[in-house]
Amino acid sequence: MKVRNSLKALKQQPGAQVVRRRGRVFVINNKNPRLKARQG
Repeated sequence: MKVRNSLKALKQQPGAQVVRRRGRVFVINNKNPRLKARQG
């Protein structure tokens, strides 16, 4: 999982989901599981 300042590029990928957990913003992708990231 990558920690990034901006998730804008990742959330535009097909299959991406933006999820809020524990006050942080995550992007998870079931179609391409390598594209996981956390913001901040």
